[in-house]
Amino acid sequence: MSLIRLTDLLFTGRIAAFRSSRGLSMRRKLVAGNWKMCGSLAQNESLLKAVVAGVAQLPEMDCVVCVPFPYLAQTQQLLSNTAVKWGAQDVHRMDKGAYTGEVAASMLCDFGCSHVIVGHSERRSYFAESSHQVAEKFAAAQKSGLIPILCMGESLEHRETESTETVIAEQLDAVINLVGVQALSKAVVAYEPVWAIGTGKTASPEQAQAVHAFIRQRVAQHDRQVAEGLCILYGGSVKGANAAELFAMPDIDGGLIGGASLVAEDFLAICKAGVIRNPA
Repeated sequence: MSLIRLTDLLFTGRIAAFRSSRGLSMRRKLVAGNWKMCGSLAQNESLLKAVVAGVAQLPEMDCVVCVPFPYLAQTQQLLSNTAVKWGAQDVHRMDKGAYTGEVAASMLCDFGCSHVIVGHSERRSYFAESSHQVAEKFAAAQKSGLIPILCMGESLEHRETESTETVIAEQLDAVINLVGVQALSKAVVAYEPVWAIGTGKTASPEQAQAVHAFIRQRVAQHDRQVAEGLCILYGGSVKGANAAELFAMPDIDGGLIGGASLVAEDFLAICKAGVIRNPA
């Protein structure tokens, strides 16, 4: 039995006992859509209207869509006073300044954003963002009142060399070391195995659960209450067909959805899976 699987089994039991002893309720499911560099004004309108109508029937779970910067105004207009929240896909670490092409957290707040993705694997790989830079973006987002969706994950090489825990620990610790573990009580974490993003491959529910349990255990080493309340999403080719099985895992609190978030029917199928698995 691998170390990460053993960690899964042991910590799942400990966290369940802790929840029972404190009388804590289960975490609400959250499904977040990441449109990446996709969309158009016409497509966005029909998509968002369909998502609003569908999510209105699912009050037991939370939903947010993270859209490209140019569409924030349209998204704000269409989603204001609905059950669907919205956010951006990146943010700069500085409040303002001579950073041509960048966007500050305060600017996102001007468009009503509640969330922002930081440290997505595509930012880490294509734009060489370090874990420290991601931590700085996390801090900047929280300073302006945004909820960071902190992404972390390992490559196929890391998985095959059994370095998953080392990679995840480094990415998580960079944030904790900069802003403290309490900052995670106002954040979301998303585990996204790089080898399962846009490839059609998906970590098995057991593989995903093992890493989610490791993340929660790592946080619990600093603060058990923060660990218990931390919302940890799985991102990696989640679809309506596999969402229910993934969301059934005790430490998987929802999904960060890429391609499927661009099709209302597919995205809502995933949201419904979250409701089915949420006993609250």
